[in-house]
Amino acid sequence: MSKTERVPESRIAESEVLYAVDGNIATITLNRPERLNTISRPMLEQLGQLLLQADNDPAVRVVILTATGRAFCAGLDVASASSGTGIGSQNDADGARTTLDLKTAPPTILFNMEKPTICALNGAAAGYGMDTALGCDIRIMAESAKFAAAFVKRGIVPESGGTWFLPRMLGWAKAAEIIFTGRTLSAKESLEMGLTNHVVPDAELMPRARALAAEIAANAPLAVQSAKRMMRVGLSENFNDHVHHVFLQLLPLMRTQDFREGLASFLEKRPADFKGR
Repeated sequence: MSKTERVPESRIAESEVLYAVDGNIATITLNRPERLNTISRPMLEQLGQLLLQADNDPAVRVVILTATGRAFCAGLDVASASSGTGIGSQNDADGARTTLDLKTAPPTILFNMEKPTICALNGAAAGYGMDTALGCDIRIMAESAKFAAAFVKRGIVPESGGTWFLPRMLGWAKAAEIIFTGRTLSAKESLEMGLTNHVVPDAELMPRARALAAEIAANAPLAVQSAKRMMRVGLSENFNDHVHHVFLQLLPLMRTQDFREGLASFLEKRPADFKGR
């Protein structure tokens, strides 16, 4: 079954994040191209809601995160913040909070999602945009795309996961150099460092992302989600504890219809038809 749908936009005049489902693949698209997809509060609220919607939809097996226009996300809307409106301005009431409900924040939701996520970077990812891309499981960059760790150049720190992701991805020394200098990395440099899985010509970005998503979606979804869950848990476990938890995940998977289908398709030398049950 293949369909395309958009979430209701009754809450605001124009959606700053688009949502579409085609087959088992959900595509979430940042949609402020005239502002280089810089973040606004409505964008953050919609992004969080749509990530949860995709994660809770049994029909969705893979999520692609991308953007419209020539940038993926240029980070904070500096113009709005400087003019007294938007996130980070003196008039931002939320900026005076001493506690935050991070359960509904996109970086936390993205990290805890069960569904695999692919970031298709159509252009520059700076600040918050870079952290968001790093929060996805897999990254594909257009040749014109780049990462800009410009936090310290704006007087802030990587607030949405960068200080957690970069040392784990690159090691302390390389992460420190990038964060402390606020360096910009080309797609080629990002590939060489291991920050992205693939770099492709701009026109091939979404076809490549969809092809990879389809390859993942063809596998047993419960097994894929369990594998992601175990990888995430393993980041803070020792080996013996982790092996024990993996075994506890394995037992219920061996009772599923998909496990029996996986065995049957292998013996019958045919593609598997997994149902997520």
